[in-house]
Amino acid sequence: MDAPRRRSTGVTSTLTLPLSTSRTRSGLDFEALYRGARDDVFAYVATLLGDRSAAEDVTASAFERAYRRQRTYKAARGSERAWLFGIARNAALDELRRRKRSAALAAEPADVDAAPAEDAADAAFRRVALRAAVATLPPRERELIALKFHAGLDNAELAAVLGVSVSNAGTLLHRAVQKLRKAIDEHA
Repeated sequence: MDAPRRRSTGVTSTLTLPLSTSRTRSGLDFEALYRGARDDVFAYVATLLGDRSAAEDVTASAFERAYRRQRTYKAARGSERAWLFGIARNAALDELRRRKRSAALAAEPADVDAAPAEDAADAAFRRVALRAAVATLPPRERELIALKFHAGLDNAELAAVLGVSVSNAGTLLHRAVQKLRKAIDEHA
C-alpha cells in the first residue's frame, strides 16, 4: 500500500502565473484594440453599408475574424488599427457583394470642432447638401471620406487599409475632398 502523503512545511511564498496574457506572440493587445476601435469600426462599416443592423453584424464578424487571425498581425506592415480596418473593410465588402448593391452614406460624421450653427434651418440645409454631394461620389471615394473623417484614420493607416502608398492615399483623399467640395457647391 502507498505511504501517506505528507504536507509541505516551512513554505513561505507561492508562485503564481497568469493563465493567459492579453498580448499574443505577435505583440497585439486585442482587448485594448477592441476597446479603442469598436466604435470607429462600427461607424466606418455603418457608413459603407448604410444599414445599422447589418453594420452591427459585420462589425462583430470583423472582430471575430481579427481575433482568429491576430497571430498574422505584423507591426512592420502598419498599425494595429490599420490592420483591423483592413479586416473590417473586407468584411463590409463581402456583405456588399452578398447584397449586390452599392453602399450609401447613412449620416455625415459629427464635426466636434465646428462652430455652432446660427440657424437650425441652415445646418439642416448643409447636412442635406453634404449627403447629396457624398452620394454623387464613386464608392471608392465615399470609402476614403468615411475612413478619413468617420473612422479618423491618418494617411498611413488609409494606405495600409487600401493597399496603396502613403503619398497615393493622400493624393486620392485630396482628390475625393476636392470633388466633394465641388459637388457641395453645385448643390448649394
